[in-house]
Amino acid sequence: MQGRVFFLSAAFFVGLAFGAQAAEDITGDPKAGEVVFNKCRQCHHIGKGATNFYGPVLNGIVGRPAGSVNGYNYSEANKHSGKVWDVPTLTSYLRQPQHDVPATYMTFTGLKSDKDIADVIAYMAQFDTSGAEHAVK
Repeated sequence: MQGRVFFLSAAFFVGLAFGAQAAEDITGDPKAGEVVFNKCRQCHHIGKGATNFYGPVLNGIVGRPAGSVNGYNYSEANKHSGKVWDVPTLTSYLRQPQHDVPATYMTFTGLKSDKDIADVIAYMAQFDTSGAEHAVK
């Protein structure tokens, strides 16, 4: 039992660390990011009632391990990438998905503008795993 308590405590503090880092690194404009997200909507859903589509639902993406949405058929490359979608990892991936995860199913060529990337991350960060929208600090 004591080992289980330690494991749960360690997992809790790791989660806090990811959450704190993610909140610190979010510098974009969520309103502008909503417009940029229109490029993503053809494959991804986000918000209340969102479901997996051509791509997985993006609720709770910031801080989530790659390949972890239940019911979505990920590529082996994505499932086993070992990535956690923190701000630096999302920033790199959104710029060049196939470079960061070779053999990913995501065919999007990427966003070229640093501002667009920061803004779309800020927009996505507003949604928790249930799809509820919260202000990003």
